[in-house]
Amino acid sequence: MPIIATLCHILKDEKLLLQKKSKGLFGADKWNGIGGKLKRNETPEEGVKREVFEETGLRILNPEFHGTLSFYFDNGKEPDWIVYVFSAKAFEGKPRPSEEGALRWFAFKGIPYDEMWQDDRHWLPLFLKDKKFEGDFYFDKEGKELLNLYLKVH
Repeated sequence: MPIIATLCHILKDEKLLLQKKSKGLFGADKWNGIGGKLKRNETPEEGVKREVFEETGLRILNPEFHGTLSFYFDNGKEPDWIVYVFSAKAFEGKPRPSEEGALRWFAFKGIPYDEMWQDDRHWLPLFLKDKKFEGDFYFDKEGKELLNLYLKVH
């Protein structure tokens, strides 16, 4: 059974809020959007709101759904992760870091793709253009090398 999760990119003034995952966590030392695993019987929208609040202290308003990303590791036939991707342009509060990691705003032209998951460079530019998409990303066992991908834009 795949892990079902959410990912939210918070946008403000042509900037993107990213989180550098803490050591010891999945995705450690990588910049990423805010998110995490859904709880039992939780909708993706409920989950993304909860995760963003827990990890940043922000209450996002009207998250917009952009698409799903499926991640496969070690030649798996079924996805290991299915991630619902959201954006939030309206929020309440001020960002504060948590145990999950440090937070930083990046200008759209300064996104640190070399310090992110390799799949991000394929779908994040579409996201920034407000496109809807679906993607399948195939990584090696450790998640260090992107081996193949399928990306569909709606």
